[in-house]
Amino acid sequence: MLSSISPLGERARATRWGMTVTAYLLGSLLGGLALGALAALVGALVPANVRSSPPMTLAVGGALVLLAAADLLASTTGDRPPLVRLPSWRRQVDEQWLGRYRGWVYGVGFGAQLGFGVVTIITSATVYAVVLVVVWSGAVGVGLVAGGVFGLVRALPVLAARGVHEPVSLRRLLARVERLARPAEHVAVGSLSVAGVVVVAVGAAGGVL
Repeated sequence: MLSSISPLGERARATRWGMTVTAYLLGSLLGGLALGALAALVGALVPANVRSSPPMTLAVGGALVLLAAADLLASTTGDRPPLVRLPSWRRQVDEQWLGRYRGWVYGVGFGAQLGFGVVTIITSATVYAVVLVVVWSGAVGVGLVAGGVFGLVRALPVLAARGVHEPVSLRRLLARVERLARPAEHVAVGSLSVAGVVVVAVGAAGGVL
């Protein structure tokens, strides 16, 4: 979205960047809320005593560790090709919307699709981790909080483009994002690993979070 929704691009389309970005942030938040609520409702179909059992806790913790490993193996940064590919749709948002609709329309549309997380290309196993944890909770409140945070955080990077008013600024921004990709992947893998180990330890002790 950094290359699509920037002051430079919005000026060329005679739209206001501030309005488009606001719509994009709102759409991503709503998409995340929808994802969290849906995942929680699916989890609620499983009896609470099953979801809270030590074996289920162990299974969830093990799944988080496996997701961390999958994220590491699916890394697309560096010189080597990814060793595995995450299960994912092969679609992206339709960039033809940029020339077809008003800024707030494609802002909301793009944001909602990306905030929902699982209807476009999935580049990180953290998307699956969010869904897994919310399903495990079976609580709509947890789903709304987790999904809302996920959707909002996923959209916030677009704000980094606020100073992009000429092509050279856009190139610099994209280069900076590329440099930060590897550290961001390390943070994601580390976070999933720690979370998985903690949940496994709790399950092994016969408890539940």
